[in-house]
Amino acid sequence: MGSLETERTVVGWAAKDPSGVLSPYSYTIRNTGPEDILLKVLSCGICHTDIHQVKNDLGMSRYPMVPGHEVVGEVVEVGSEVTKFGVGDVVGVGCIVGSCRSCNPCKSDIEQYCNKKIWSYNDVYTDGKPTQGGFAQSMIVDQKFVVKIPEGMSPEQAAPLLCAGLTVYSPLSHFGLKKSGLRGGILGLGGVGHMGVKIAKAMGHHVTVISSSDKKREEALEHLGADEYLVSSDATRMQEFADTLDYLIDTVPVFHPLEPYLSLLKLDGKLILMGVINTPLQFLTPLVMLGRKSITGSFIGSMKETEEMLEFCKEKGLTSTIEVVKMDYINTAMERLEKNDVRYRFVVDVAGSKLDP
Repeated sequence: MGSLETERTVVGWAAKDPSGVLSPYSYTIRNTGPEDILLKVLSCGICHTDIHQVKNDLGMSRYPMVPGHEVVGEVVEVGSEVTKFGVGDVVGVGCIVGSCRSCNPCKSDIEQYCNKKIWSYNDVYTDGKPTQGGFAQSMIVDQKFVVKIPEGMSPEQAAPLLCAGLTVYSPLSHFGLKKSGLRGGILGLGGVGHMGVKIAKAMGHHVTVISSSDKKREEALEHLGADEYLVSSDATRMQEFADTLDYLIDTVPVFHPLEPYLSLLKLDGKLILMGVINTPLQFLTPLVMLGRKSITGSFIGSMKETEEMLEFCKEKGLTSTIEVVKMDYINTAMERLEKNDVRYRFVVDVAGSKLDP
C-alpha cells in the first residue's frame, strides 16, 4: 500500500506505438513534492512537434506517450516550499519541466539550452518515471517551470503562446530585433508563423509573409495584418524583395532550399531557423559571405522570456487564432494539422472533455 501515498492515478490520451493514434491511458504521477505544483489541465495546444513525437519521426519516442506541451491549468495543490503560486491560480507549462540548474545556460536563465533539460513528455524525470504531457487530467510540475497566466487571458488563448508565441518572441528579443521600424519576413504561415506576424507587427515591424502558394494571401494581409505577401515561386517578385529584410523567421518544418530566402536579407540580415527538420539543408556559401548574413536557430525560450512574452501579449491585446476541439477529436485534429488544415492552432478543451474510455 505504500506506493499509494506517493503516487496518484490520472487519465490521459496516449500514443501506444508509432502509428501515433491517441487513446485513453491510465498512469500514475508523483505526489506533490515541496516545490511541486499539481494542476488540473484546462486547455492544451497541439503543436507540430507532437506529430513528430507520437510518430517517432525523430527516432527517440518512448511509448505509451501522452503528448501536449502548451498546457494551461488551474493550481489545485502546492508543495510546502512553493512561493510564487497559490491554489486557484491559472498557470502555464511549456516544453520543459526540468533542468540541471548548475550549467552556464541554467545560471544565465536560459535553461532551454541546458543539455540535461527534461521535456514535458517523452522524457524521464529525476525520479526515473516517464514524463507525460498536457493531454491529460492533471500534471505535476516543479514551480520553476510554471508561469502565471495574466488576468483576463483565457486558457485556450494562452495555450499556444507557451510554445508558438514564445518561439518567435525569444529570438526577436535575444537578437535585438524588438525595436520598431525593422523589416521582417515570416516564412510559413502555420501555428508559429501566424504568431510571428502578430508579434512582429505589435513590435512595430514592416512584415512580409512568404508562402509557397497564394492560398493564404487574404488571411495574411487582412486578418493577421501583414504588410506584404510573397509567393516563393514568383521569381520576379522575389527579385524585387532582394536585400530588403532585416530578419527572416523560417518556420517551415520540412526540407526546403535556403538560397531563395537568403537573397531577401539585407547586409547583416539573419535567417532564423525554427522548423524541426530531420534531413540536411543546403546553401551556397557566397550568398552568406557577400552580405555577412547569418543562418542561426532559436529554440523555444526561457521561463523569464515566457513571462515577458505573456505580459507583452496582454499589453498589446494579442491573441492566437485557434480552433477549439474536444479530446475525442484529437486524432482527426492531428491528421488535419499534418495537412496544414487549421487556422492556426488547435487547442484541446481538456477540462470540458471526457477523457475516460
